[in-house]
Amino acid sequence: MEISCLKIYCLVLAMLMFSKITIASNHQAMAQSCEVNVLGLVSQCEKYVRKSGPKSKPSWECCAVVKVVDVPCVCKLVTKEIEDAIDMDKVVYVARSCGKKVAPGTKCGSYTVPGT
Repeated sequence: MEISCLKIYCLVLAMLMFSKITIASNHQAMAQSCEVNVLGLVSQCEKYVRKSGPKSKPSWECCAVVKVVDVPCVCKLVTKEIEDAIDMDKVVYVARSCGKKVAPGTKCGSYTVPGT
């Protein structure tokens, strides 16, 4: 159950993710202020940001959720636990594949987006 919560919280990142986060109340308030649909991100995008497996093009359903994410706001929610649960390179790949601009040097938690 803890792993599922971390994935939900991670997808908040990563692009993750949106609605309610039960991991920490202060992060829940931040996620709501970012207007993040955590449940949508998790259900539609989780398989594209897993640590295991190759990068793969996200579905249009995943992209529909990702396109409304405020990346800088959501990046402030990324914790070490989230980074441990998902592949941040894949998060950036998914975001960019869905048309989100994620500039090199952007910080998400302790992760810094590399140059293209």
